[in-house]
Amino acid sequence: MSCSSCSTGKDGQPKGCKNNGTCGTDGCNKLTVFDWLSNMSLPNGERPFDFVEVRFKNSRKEFFRNTENLSLSIGDIVATQAQSGHDIGMVTLTGELVRVQMKRKKVSFTDEEAPKVYRKASQKDIDIWQKCRDREEEIKKRAREIAIILKLQMKISDVEFQGDGSKATFYYTADERVDFRQLIKDMAKAFGIRIEMRQIGYRQEAQRLGGIGSCGRELCCSTWLTDFRSVSTSAARYQQLSLNPQKLAGQCGKLKCCLNYELDVYVDALKDFPAQDTKLFTEKGLAFCQKTDIFKEMLWFSYREDPGSWHVLSKDQVNEILEKNKKKEKVASLEMYAMEIAVEEKVVFENVVGQDSLTRFDRPKGGGNNNKNRNKNKNRNRNKNKNRNRNRNQKKDA
Repeated sequence: MSCSSCSTGKDGQPKGCKNNGTCGTDGCNKLTVFDWLSNMSLPNGERPFDFVEVRFKNSRKEFFRNTENLSLSIGDIVATQAQSGHDIGMVTLTGELVRVQMKRKKVSFTDEEAPKVYRKASQKDIDIWQKCRDREEEIKKRAREIAIILKLQMKISDVEFQGDGSKATFYYTADERVDFRQLIKDMAKAFGIRIEMRQIGYRQEAQRLGGIGSCGRELCCSTWLTDFRSVSTSAARYQQLSLNPQKLAGQCGKLKCCLNYELDVYVDALKDFPAQDTKLFTEKGLAFCQKTDIFKEMLWFSYREDPGSWHVLSKDQVNEILEKNKKKEKVASLEMYAMEIAVEEKVVFENVVGQDSLTRFDRPKGGGNNNKNRNKNKNRNRNKNKNRNRNRNQKKDA
């Protein structure tokens, strides 16, 4: 899914629309909602929902009331109400799905003071908006230089211009509280616009900037993830992952959001699973749990006197032994319950469709036959020489 301007250029090089996610056909936008009600007509007497969803730079989306009853569709560029002046954005959703989105995000659609859509953007509005977007990288670099000169412990990660070019919002991250009053004065003097500073978290920074994760795919937060749930190290412990910060941390420096994806499945599986610190009392001695396998429902136990030898027990067997231990009963030994795990032989290559061996190029072709032929030729030459010498000796004697 891409817009027509995201075609390839000369010699197959990617051309790209260079609109940074604001192309006119809404093809390369992030967090786009599929309008599955677009081909359905409203019942008789029903009026279309008067709110539309408008997307601005990156993932910022807001809802605006269509008071002028404009005929809007997905991909239209509109001028919307702002605190002062107007802003330019793109319509990403219309109709009844906007009501669903507003309910999900707990936004009231009965508020009379809701922001409004002024009009469809004219060519002049789009030119001013595009000119402001082209200045963002240069202004961001200059703002970082000013922050370094003032020795402020902050990182300016992104700049977003208002559609009319009268205001710019600077997004920054910082570990501690930052006094940026002098920074605002210097930037307002240098750029000649109104300045707004907005602090965001490290996850929001990664969402705005985007990137490729360790899995090889685009970051979830910059493509489809809309809300950020807290991720703790207990999620890694439930899934029996090694607590290695380099592997568990994402590009934002925090724990990866994908640690929560399968967490509920593990929690449900562990409800009737014996704990990691389970102890079994047997007549042979006290046994400790060394390893668990949640998917195969197996546990490995070893005696305190012999920690080197492990015995495999199923989840039901361990629960059975624990029930007996609660009644002050001891089992004879773990060997009575131990299971033998059959080691499956891994088939490297299986000739199913009559293919040749994959190792046919590893050995030289006809190497053995050549050696045999060489030995035969040597033996023939030796026999010939013997016969010649024998004939010569017979002639001399005669």
